[in-house]
Amino acid sequence: MTLMALVLALATVAWVALLVVAPLLPPAAAGLGAAAYAVGALICHQLPDRSFHLAGAQLPVCARCAGLYAGAALGACGWLIRSARPRAPWPMRRVVAGLVLAGTPTAVTVATAMVGLLDPPNLWRAALAVPLGATGGVVAGAVASRHLK
Repeated sequence: MTLMALVLALATVAWVALLVVAPLLPPAAAGLGAAAYAVGALICHQLPDRSFHLAGAQLPVCARCAGLYAGAALGACGWLIRSARPRAPWPMRRVVAGLVLAGTPTAVTVATAMVGLLDPPNLWRAALAVPLGATGGVVAGAVASRHLK
């Protein structure tokens, strides 16, 4: 386990936690919640009908982004556990193949929605984004641990 992999895992878990609690923060922590929505706006369309809502308030990112971030946190934590037993570094082509495979469900849902064939509900958008997020979290952990060749 490297310090960078630990920091990455903690940061991804903290970000996901902030996304979930942002709508529930009390007025004393309103600045933190506002920051989550502001950062979310930089990276997400934040469309209300494509977002989860908690206690009547929209989360700072859409359902697909929420799935990506939840997956990234799972992947980064998974890498942290896996990296306790070092193995041979991964070749880059294996990493790219894994990312392409993991990104296929997300790409299919985006493409089918764009052409009007299927616009899945939010739960599907989130769930189908988790594999890409998790793979990205693992790859980021591997990069942080210098485990790619």
